[in-house]
Amino acid sequence: MLQINDDIAIEDWELTEQFVRSSGPGGQNVNKVSTAVELRFEAERSPNLTGPVKTRLRKLAGRRWTNEGALIIQVEETRSQARNREIARQRLAELILKALHKPKRRIPTRPTLGSKKRRLATKKARGDVKSLRGKVDPDN
Repeated sequence: MLQINDDIAIEDWELTEQFVRSSGPGGQNVNKVSTAVELRFEAERSPNLTGPVKTRLRKLAGRRWTNEGALIIQVEETRSQARNREIARQRLAELILKALHKPKRRIPTRPTLGSKKRRLATKKARGDVKSLRGKVDPDN
């Protein structure tokens, strides 16, 4: 069981771990030992997460979210299988905690009259500077 916070705990049947071979440097260790972990969390079927949390989690997960509604986290940072497993579980917990936080609704505001005037004044000044960059007429 993976404890996220006081209210939410992920059951073992929701998590599937698969160990595969890592890529990159490591010599013979990489070729022989399956240290990379692929953690699969069945988020869509999870009874512990509410609908809005699942929606935010899907948005946060991006490409890691599958069509079946599972979240896949791959970790191959260290040469230790146990450490990679810990990192994957930590990342899952952080992602779920982020999804639990309901974003504040943005209230659109209008620019003030003073800010509009300042913006137009700087645009005018910039235009004057650029107009002076033209070719010099030798007759004048």
